[in-house]
Amino acid sequence: MHGEYKVPGGKLVVVDLDTADGDGPEGGVLSNVRVAGDFFLEPDEAIVAINRALEGAPADTDAAGLAARIEAALPEGTVMFGLTAEGIAVAVRRALAHATDWTDYDWQLVHQGPQSPALHMALDEVLTAEVAAGRRPPTLRVWEWGAPAVVIGSFQSLRNEVDPAGAERHGIQVVRRISGGGAMFIEPGNTITYSLSVPTALVQGLSFADSYAYLDDWVLGALGDMGVKAWYQPLNDIATDAGKVAGAAQKRMVSDAGGAVLHHVTMAYDIDADKMTDVLRIGKEKLSDKGTKSAKKRVDPLRRQTGLAREAVIERMIGSFRGRYGLEQGSVTEAEMARAEELAREKFGTGEWTGRVP
Repeated sequence: MHGEYKVPGGKLVVVDLDTADGDGPEGGVLSNVRVAGDFFLEPDEAIVAINRALEGAPADTDAAGLAARIEAALPEGTVMFGLTAEGIAVAVRRALAHATDWTDYDWQLVHQGPQSPALHMALDEVLTAEVAAGRRPPTLRVWEWGAPAVVIGSFQSLRNEVDPAGAERHGIQVVRRISGGGAMFIEPGNTITYSLSVPTALVQGLSFADSYAYLDDWVLGALGDMGVKAWYQPLNDIATDAGKVAGAAQKRMVSDAGGAVLHHVTMAYDIDADKMTDVLRIGKEKLSDKGTKSAKKRVDPLRRQTGLAREAVIERMIGSFRGRYGLEQGSVTEAEMARAEELAREKFGTGEWTGRVP
């Protein structure tokens, strides 16, 4: 079995292993474990210690348990660079889960003209369901917004998050997405949003939290190429020294074909902070969790950090993804669009759905 995992902010870890019958109640144990990668590790014998620590471990040991075995076996003074015990453990779990890799797929790009907020919500549901059913290849969809909006998480209280008078004053539509997480303030020229609709196999062996870092890694590289040093900040933020630049959310879908994960990210290219705070009810508890007293200081837009036009940032992001994994131009099919338009009318555009958590 073969598993790979790129440590967030670090290097690639590769694990090859077999399983053998064991004496425990759960049966199999790890055998012939070989850890490799482009990381740095001192002393040389540490790699031998890592392999030995994993050898004979019960195959149902979780990532935390595997990491503990590794930590306990490392020689005194071991130095890891681009590598962590947790990263090795995740690579082992991915091998055991027969996880796939980004390059195992033919990726499709969907980047069409501006669409309404409700239709964007519907397209996420429809395209991810199609990937889950095996009828659509893994898809990167870059959004273009047809109107300003506030997008609230699936479980957020509408009245706690949005000031209706402020939203009406600024002509902002409120929609609710199918994923959890917090509210996003959207203005078409100031926002970059993308969705990844991927087979569940791509994140097999990863914890829920690890899957965020894994699916965000490519965009960290794209930002780095634009001179922005960014990192994943648990659970769902992309941050820089100057502040947060993006927030992510996920939704899992199950199907007989294996299922899919929707991972979508909203990035602040620019922001009207006064308008945002006039529309969103951002509580003191939320701000304290982010280590700041002002909502205006939470987000530092990409326009200032890159010096590039919004379109140029998007073009470079797409180019970075294509260079890593391959990416063919695609589109939403007529059947997919018809289903999305129906959902936009009957679900995402209705007060019943938007106010389902009052």
